[in-house]
Amino acid sequence: MTETINFEDFTKVDLRVGTIVEVHDFPEARNPAYQLKIDFGSLGIKTSSAQITTLYKKEELINRQIVAVVNFPKKQIGKFMSECLVLGAVDGKDVILLHPEANVLNGSVVS
Repeated sequence: MTETINFEDFTKVDLRVGTIVEVHDFPEARNPAYQLKIDFGSLGIKTSSAQITTLYKKEELINRQIVAVVNFPKKQIGKFMSECLVLGAVDGKDVILLHPEANVLNGSVVS
């Protein structure tokens, strides 16, 4: 376990549900990854890089809902700008995406 945080720290993290609308290979990434475009409803379309190539094919990701942190600062990854952090459970070298059990509106808050 990492350092303990208080509830106020947790409330600063903006977790939202979005739908993946585009997936592209990211050959410039140090580790195999995809470039994602994710629709967060009223928050708009955001980009992210995700190291999820071992378990997911590009075509399987289209229209899939995911959970992401949307209020981190943007991060430059090579020539690509990542605007959110897609969440997943790490199992060895595999990342298993977190997602809602049923479809919800894009941009829905996760609490």
